[in-house]
Amino acid sequence: MPPAKIVVVGSTNVDMVIKAPRIPRPGETVLGGQFTTVAGGKGANQAVAAARLGAEVTFVARVGGDPFGQQAVSGFGAEGIRTDYLVTDREAAHGVALILVDQNGENAIAVAPGANARLSPEDVERAEPAIQECDAVLLQLEIPLPAIETAVAVAKRHGKRVILNPAPYLAVPDAVLSQVDILTPNETEAEMLLGGGDAGLAGVAGTAEELIRRGVGCVIVTMGKEGVFIVTPGEQYHLPGRHVKAVDTTAAGDAFSGAVAVCVAEGMEFRQAVRFAVCASSVSVTRMGAQPSLPTRAEVEAALSG
Repeated sequence: MPPAKIVVVGSTNVDMVIKAPRIPRPGETVLGGQFTTVAGGKGANQAVAAARLGAEVTFVARVGGDPFGQQAVSGFGAEGIRTDYLVTDREAAHGVALILVDQNGENAIAVAPGANARLSPEDVERAEPAIQECDAVLLQLEIPLPAIETAVAVAKRHGKRVILNPAPYLAVPDAVLSQVDILTPNETEAEMLLGGGDAGLAGVAGTAEELIRRGVGCVIVTMGKEGVFIVTPGEQYHLPGRHVKAVDTTAAGDAFSGAVAVCVAEGMEFRQAVRFAVCASSVSVTRMGAQPSLPTRAEVEAALSG
């Protein structure tokens, strides 16, 4: 079977990570331990996740006209990701994320978007040949809304499946949500898309049902170690998580969304695809860093069979 073809439209950052005993309170300084600089950005993470799981990936993004941008482009090439539609922006710095990770693997992140904030509808339109040939388009919200709207419009122009990970939160018009085939929010993001909601499983179900009423094809709410809750127009069900020792949850959602895109594009049975994605996410949280944590296909399959 030929590899699935995925087009990822999104952000690319360099992540500067400090491992600390806990996340500081406002005004507090906490002495940390290990400092690392690794490749990140939600779009780039999901592109790398999909590539390591066996997909043929094309990445549409803007990189900074600085050494960080150059390093990013080299990294994508090393992962086998097509970079035909990457734009090097000589007038902007590469995106930077400052990340604190506590001893339980939870994190706090601040992002300076840099070139990501300049990704334009025209940049996306130039990638139409790749979108026309792909099996699915994977999006996040770390780039300007007009670029997202254009990506959705081009994908639907050619009858392609759209998968949206609505993170970090951005108000998404119902006109865009109604064209999303698979939405992968966490609990907070799902509630924020509707302007608030109730916590707990009943609240998750109600929130996802409302998103379905607004036209989303399928909603997969990720709930960390508790697994995922899936709602479609015809059914809803919970799939449990895999309990592992988490050291860094930074790219867990990206591993999940990338895996969903690959498995669905390959035609895998849907519940099996979601289980595979849950496993990919669980492997990622056992490692430090965003892209360094993303597993290969063989690693996920070994974890599933173990």
